[in-house]
Amino acid sequence: MDTDGGVAKYSNNKAGAKYGTGYCDAQCPRDLKFINGEANVAGWTPSTNDANAGVGNYGSCCSEMDIWEANNMATAFTPHPCTTIGQSRCTGDACGGTYSSDRYSGVCDPDGCDFNSYRQGNKTFYGKGMTVDTNAKITVVTQFYTDASGNLSEIKRFYAQNGKIIPNSESTIAGNPGNSITQDWCDKQKAAFGDTGDFNKKGGLAQMGKALAGDMVLVMSVWDDHAVNMLWLDSTYPTDKAGVPGAERGACPITSGVPADVEAQVPNSNVIYSNIRFGPIGSTVAGLPANGGGSSSSSSTVKATSTTSVASSTKAGTTTTTTSKPATSSTTSVKPSTTSTASGAKATHWGQCGGNGYTGPTVCESPYTCKYSNDWYSQCL
Repeated sequence: MDTDGGVAKYSNNKAGAKYGTGYCDAQCPRDLKFINGEANVAGWTPSTNDANAGVGNYGSCCSEMDIWEANNMATAFTPHPCTTIGQSRCTGDACGGTYSSDRYSGVCDPDGCDFNSYRQGNKTFYGKGMTVDTNAKITVVTQFYTDASGNLSEIKRFYAQNGKIIPNSESTIAGNPGNSITQDWCDKQKAAFGDTGDFNKKGGLAQMGKALAGDMVLVMSVWDDHAVNMLWLDSTYPTDKAGVPGAERGACPITSGVPADVEAQVPNSNVIYSNIRFGPIGSTVAGLPANGGGSSSSSSTVKATSTTSVASSTKAGTTTTTTSKPATSSTTSVKPSTTSTASGAKATHWGQCGGNGYTGPTVCESPYTCKYSNDWYSQCL
């Protein structure tokens, strides 16, 4: 999507990204109020379960890289390629995705190739008190690797928590081993689960890489799901497929996640993102594997919190980030490496150089300069 929300491209757009215009994703959402500088009022049908939403004739499509879709029960990271690169507007059911009668009729892959540890057979890896403990702060690391031709070839996931680096869980699904996303892994997952092969029809991992090679926008949010109650993330979905490979995605009951219940029972669901970082593989968090190749690495530290009245049926709102230049967030205590010169210590490329409470070097080594990100973080770029 355009970094300015489409202000420069569409003269009618006076709002910009600050007010949410310009948004797009691989569902080609038709519930957006404004698309390409026009109100999406033609054919608008109000939602039956959300007073603030509805569906119009237009949708807004673009490639989507879900770095972190999660609540305190389940998580997934998922590339969604589109045959077109950049934001485009679609019309009616030709949009495909969640809001159309033919889910796969659009230019984007609405399903993606997801890695959800629970769905891949490890039901004790992520959650409260588990290997990755959602009761505590989590640093989420996403690494993007390219092959000799520069094509995206692999997406790896690590977690850092309580001073330890935790590799992503291994899939235990028959015929679909591994703990990272590759084209071969996606092919085997689709076969093992009997999923629709739209990922490959829309270009697969290489096409996702073409989008990541350009400009994309990091989006952070907290949301609930008025379409299918987030069951695709943390429950059994489709709901009548219990026991079928790929259907069990989390331990939540199929009656959970109803937005009205979530908003009434856990109104203070929240997430904190901090210290967003990006840089070469292994540079964003100490102790990560550093396997060259000139790829990018991103890490996100999030703390998913919720106050629940009934732990088995209430959820924190799912947090979604869609990004390109793999952004990284972390609230670790790791400080950036520094170099010593006659004029004193200087922060290295990608290192932190400022922010509230920061006590390290504020000058970057040449030729880099300290760039302000927010009140809590500045980085040498």
